[in-house]
Amino acid sequence: MSHGSILESPKREIQTGTECLRHILVVDDDPMVCMAMEVYLQRNHFRVTIAEGGEAGLRALEHEQFDLMIVDIFMPHMRGFESIRVFHERAPAIPLIAMSGYAFANLNSPAPDFLRMALELGAARCLRKPFTPHALLAAINDCLAEHRPDDVAAAARLG
Repeated sequence: MSHGSILESPKREIQTGTECLRHILVVDDDPMVCMAMEVYLQRNHFRVTIAEGGEAGLRALEHEQFDLMIVDIFMPHMRGFESIRVFHERAPAIPLIAMSGYAFANLNSPAPDFLRMALELGAARCLRKPFTPHALLAAINDCLAEHRPDDVAAAARLG
């Protein structure tokens, strides 16, 4: 897959109750993380669009409707928290889960609290890599429960 590409999982028009599959945008520059999240989310009945990098994620936002975004904090071509701020500004009604695997070489020095800063920039939840599949699903379900589609549609009409 080329750098900055967008890959949407096959559309499965499976009805779950009265609604279609919830659509999640995953934005990360690590293909292994993207692949693992895509497989796990599809198995849990989500429709998934993978964007390898921030630019691809922003392009996907322009062309698709999403119920949730999962965005890596640190990616090439976007300086740190720029990705969280930009994604939240472009789609403020869509809940955003920020994730970070940032590690520090010197464990004795105090580390900035990147996840707290992401929350201040608009993230609804934060996950520290590596996270368990259960933690990912719990964060997604919490965000989707707090941001029902009716609320998102109403916010989009007002915005």
